[in-house]
Amino acid sequence: MTITAETTPGTTTTADDEGRPLLVLLAGPYRSGTGDDPDRLAANLARLEAAAWPVFRAGHVPMIGEWVALPVLRGAGGTSVADPVATGILYPTADRLLAHCDAVLRLPGASAGADQDVAIARERGLPVWYRLEDVPGHAPAAGDPELAPAA
Repeated sequence: MTITAETTPGTTTTADDEGRPLLVLLAGPYRSGTGDDPDRLAANLARLEAAAWPVFRAGHVPMIGEWVALPVLRGAGGTSVADPVATGILYPTADRLLAHCDAVLRLPGASAGADQDVAIARERGLPVWYRLEDVPGHAPAAGDPELAPAA
């Protein structure tokens, strides 16, 4: 499968040669700055999820690492992201997901985990986008979250 893409903002990108939808990891703050407060974690997850609809509407499959990692954490007996077992699940889940993803959409905000996702994606030659407009097939619509370049 070949993806035609540039990793710099403002460039046009396309899906794979067969026209299949891309699996796009949405990377941004989840735990960062929350003090592991459940309400703040939920707010960060909701912010990540707000980008899922525009990516889906563009014809792709959005993926958020926590959609996979949190059930795995619960299955391992963890009750929160602060549990010691979480360290061996949260980041490794993102790494494993990136083995299947075609691209990363980096949402703004400080996040060591999202920065790690971007680094892994770049090492693997995957495109990294910082704007919804760079996602192949994206057409702006009312209600799209505003994504500024990460600082």
